Amino acid sequence: MTGQFPGAFSGRQPSPFLGREAVRAGLLTTHELETKYRAVYRNVYLDNEVALTPLLRARAAWLFAGPDAVLSGVSAAAVHGTKWLNADAPAEIVRANRHAPKGLRVHSYALAPEDVMQREGMRITTAARTAFDLGRLLPHEEAVPIIDALMNKTLLDPEDVWALRRANSGVRGVDRLRSALAVADGASQTPLETRTRLALRYIGIPGLETGIRFYDVCGMMCNRVPMGWPRWQLAIECDEEEDTPGYRERVHKQTAELEWFGWSVVWATKAMVSGRSELVPRVRQKLLAARRQAGSAR
Repeated sequence: MTGQFPGAFSGRQPSPFLGREAVRAGLLTTHELETKYRAVYRNVYLDNEVALTPLLRARAAWLFAGPDAVLSGVSAAAVHGTKWLNADAPAEIVRANRHAPKGLRVHSYALAPEDVMQREGMRITTAARTAFDLGRLLPHEEAVPIIDALMNKTLLDPEDVWALRRANSGVRGVDRLRSALAVADGASQTPLETRTRLALRYIGIPGLETGIRFYDVCGMMCNRVPMGWPRWQLAIECDEEEDTPGYRERVHKQTAELEWFGWSVVWATKAMVSGRSELVPRVRQKLLAARRQAGSAR
């Protein structure tokens, strides 16, 4: 059990661990270490059967870098609980020594004490500082979905990130951060929801809202849609196209429930959002039809 191995995160299974220390302690032979486990970083190992997630990569980077480092960027986002991160992205740390092996990105920028917190025994950047760094260092199209997911998971107030921007106006990338923050929205729960919202943002008909909730006769929330136009009762749903049992049935049920509320539904897929040629005209057509119908009913 890797929970017994040196460096392993207590109660976290699976967990990366320190290989040489495990062999010295008699918990593994050198042959077992080399055949049943793989090195994520020098002397930091993980079971061959375990997929390397962004969170496990972050923990491995912490073991490799040592207690003076601070997890940042996508690694801090992973520890904060952010989903939908790229599993192949390098771990990110802040430390003075810029030397980095493959799979690790090292930053040497200064962090104020209030920018750092403890989580799972590791030092990581706060949610606000994490969003600040993601927005200024990543390309816009990559940063916004991650910031959305981070805001959704941590309930981060965007004003906390704006405050960091004002306090660090001379830091590299703050202009890029401004454009990311201007369109970030913590209501998005998946990257597809983020990209759909951005595709529809300039459709030409105002009133797009996100995270729309529906309530039953007792006042209890009974449904949610990622975005839509409440005035025109048009919901935009995101089809993640999951290959799981019952997923298509849930899609049909969601459509039926929204229509019962009197709403029309347009489903967006990844292909539709990437091309945009199909989604935007379809939504605009639905909105114009709703406006005409409302006008004729007066």
